[in-house]
Amino acid sequence: MPDITVITTENSVPFNNNVDFCVGTGRLGLALTEEYQKELAAVQKEIGFKFIRGHGLFCDDVAIYHEYEENGVTKVEYNYSYIDRIFDSYIRMGIRPFLELGFMPGQLASGTQTIFYWKGNTTPPKDYTRWTDMVTALLRHLLTRYGDEVYSWPIEVWNEPNLPGFWLNADMQEYFRLFKETFNAVKALDGRFRIGGPAICGVFDEKWMTEFMSFCRTEGLRPDFVTRHHYTVDFPERVGHYDYSKLQDTDERLSTLQKTRDIVDSFEEFRGLPIHITEFNTSYTPKDVIHDTNLNAAYIAGQLSRLGDMNESYSYWTFGDVFEEEGVPFSLFHGGFGLMAAGCIPKPTFHTFSFYKQLKAFGSQCVFRDSSAVIVSSGRGYAGIVWNIGEGAFRSFDLPAEAAEYTLVTKTVDEDCCNPLKLWHDLGEPAYPDAATLDLIRAAASPRIASRILTPENGRVRADLSTGRNGVLYFELTPRTQTSDRGYDYERAVSMNR
Repeated sequence: MPDITVITTENSVPFNNNVDFCVGTGRLGLALTEEYQKELAAVQKEIGFKFIRGHGLFCDDVAIYHEYEENGVTKVEYNYSYIDRIFDSYIRMGIRPFLELGFMPGQLASGTQTIFYWKGNTTPPKDYTRWTDMVTALLRHLLTRYGDEVYSWPIEVWNEPNLPGFWLNADMQEYFRLFKETFNAVKALDGRFRIGGPAICGVFDEKWMTEFMSFCRTEGLRPDFVTRHHYTVDFPERVGHYDYSKLQDTDERLSTLQKTRDIVDSFEEFRGLPIHITEFNTSYTPKDVIHDTNLNAAYIAGQLSRLGDMNESYSYWTFGDVFEEEGVPFSLFHGGFGLMAAGCIPKPTFHTFSFYKQLKAFGSQCVFRDSSAVIVSSGRGYAGIVWNIGEGAFRSFDLPAEAAEYTLVTKTVDEDCCNPLKLWHDLGEPAYPDAATLDLIRAAASPRIASRILTPENGRVRADLSTGRNGVLYFELTPRTQTSDRGYDYERAVSMNR
């Protein structure tokens, strides 16, 4: 029998559970499709993220920026038809844009370099005044349409400029110019807007973050927050359409984030500035098979328990599998980033996020946290999440008790009880399943729910919890009150034919 973990409620354990702050999406133009809307609605119903961040705000498929000639003079006009349709749909679902400013409209671009299947232009503007005019004109339009709440929508300048594919030559000084011109234009429009950067990933990240903060100091810029990205796998192996990668050590990867926190705090005027992880996942490719697995769910559970230690928020990349960076997917389970597969099939990681959202709703006082569990308490009792990577695990918690009886409810996601990927595989891996098959796979994507009654002894109650391979379990332990109707006897009802 494993050791019993004894918990007291006298001291609070620091724990920033900001799981529902933001989630990522494929390029914004995809929001015009039906499947995208269905997947986002399903995610919002269960988790309810506050913000959504994606690429392509200024790409040509959204069609905001247009140049034309009149009497030999080049003029500019803006078209908000599509972006209004996209943002209106977000607001109907209770989510707001986290505005990533990029990529470059073709007519405003200084070069022809593009990235992805959908050819987002990643060169600087040919005219910085036209760039900042476009940005501020959009903000004015959003204020007119949505009101003062737009001031609370975070604004991020570009995406991963430290990678040459996302920013021509990964030119640091040119990015700093883009940031300065954009920052000053936005703040001149209204100081209430919240704007930050540099949205870097893990390539020369320490150098970029140090230089960015030094640049802001020298130029007298005061960003409202700092942003970066966080992925946790080694370089993957590509086989056919798919990538296979190995997870990195959790402590090692989180130490990189702590280093960013330390760099920001080393500048006295920026100490304590919020850091938003505007993208995170295990793998950084949209064809990595790990994303669809229970292993991914268990690993992410550990990440969610600790990412708030040094960051204000952390945005999972992405909510759904409507995504085309490397082309239209060839199959249902294809290693996509999403929490939700096509046909609104929740992947195991979807439930990891749902569990953390339920934990947040239950109570804010964290009474226990270690490398495989987190527990909170409130006036309703206790709630917690446990997880394990690899073979099944057992945890036993001894908790203070005041009631005569408690109800323990568990929701379990592991390879045995919530594994839509396995059912799809056993069915022959149909690339394009029909509606009946989708319904069947969706039915295999729900947690196993169980309950039992616990009786305390000497003012303590013990909760024994077990999971299968690569498991994530959510539990609530709450005081039980019997309210039987007249004449109803549960024990007699369930034993009459035995």
